[in-house]
Amino acid sequence: MTSNRKDPVLVILQMSGAYDALNTIVPYSDPHYQDYRQVLRVEPEAVLAIDDKVGFHPSMAPIKDLYDQGNVAVIQGIGYPNPIRSHFRSMDIWHTAEPTKMGMDGWLGRAISDLDPNKENVLTGVNFGRGLPRALASSGVSVASVGGLDQLGMLTGIESQEQRIEALDIFARMYSPMIGSGATNDYLSQTGLDALKGADILSTAPGMYTSSVEYGGSQFSQWLKNVAQVHTAGLGSRVLYTGLNPGAFDTHANQPVALSKLWADVSAGVGDFYQDLKEHNADREVVILMFTEFGRRVQENGSGTDHGSGSVAFVIGDAVEGGLYGEYPSLEPDKLDEGDLRWNNDFRSTYATLLEKWMGLDSKPILRDTYEQFDFIKS
Repeated sequence: MTSNRKDPVLVILQMSGAYDALNTIVPYSDPHYQDYRQVLRVEPEAVLAIDDKVGFHPSMAPIKDLYDQGNVAVIQGIGYPNPIRSHFRSMDIWHTAEPTKMGMDGWLGRAISDLDPNKENVLTGVNFGRGLPRALASSGVSVASVGGLDQLGMLTGIESQEQRIEALDIFARMYSPMIGSGATNDYLSQTGLDALKGADILSTAPGMYTSSVEYGGSQFSQWLKNVAQVHTAGLGSRVLYTGLNPGAFDTHANQPVALSKLWADVSAGVGDFYQDLKEHNADREVVILMFTEFGRRVQENGSGTDHGSGSVAFVIGDAVEGGLYGEYPSLEPDKLDEGDLRWNNDFRSTYATLLEKWMGLDSKPILRDTYEQFDFIKS
């Protein structure tokens, strides 16, 4: 008996800058919330209520619609031991899954190595954005990292397949002499060859793509469109990564305007991407993880919020058993973590769930330990 099930794909959306968890999933009925957020609070009538306690920020309507369809898991109180309020170190912890030491490689890089142990596909992992996120970096693993699909590829003007192969061969001879002259040169030369191949293959994706979905004009929305183009082109990519540029959600000032605009843009992009997948009958083979590096202080600073601790993450997809997971951190003054939301579930539990229950991988060698798993992936 044959199966029509396609390989599961994981899309990671990194919301850099640390969105304010308290005004993202809003505890609108908690009197402490009203006290802490005299200026920045979201009024109860504006909240997109999940139940009589919490709800989505009003700019997150497209994601709330997906929640109502049962396709969004809200991971409350997510964080890691001994919270650090540095953007760089905290993001590094999320990328390497190593809270207690400086990790050398990324958790997704290790996952890609397990997904493609024989290095048969240079596009198993693809990133859209500036540079290569550390989450995807791992020794011996090549990941295509590009700024967009427009005018991508060094060989896009060569239509003949024979000429393209010949041109790639020329570039291969440029890099090949470095191989065998040391581990660093081996890695750099192989990465250079794989980057050339990957860029050339990725450049074909837009030509194979049609859609009635009109994405917004923001860079994030266009990167999500690129993710859809690569996935629907059937290039065998299993891990696709993109997000907002560094610092986007760092709302120390002018938070009401900035947070509303950011969540409107992100939510619209996610909604469009989901509809695009459905249009291509690809919605059942993709799960999205959306995260940020930490939460923000419970007490507002006037017009914004400063770096905090416990946060909230989202897992989205047709394969997701929607609902609230974890406990919303208490706002009781004596239960805060030095003025922050106290995290109550380790982010690696979410990673382990995605690796094992969605991607079909053994999470222990990737995360270097065993973690309790959620039930947000449908069986």
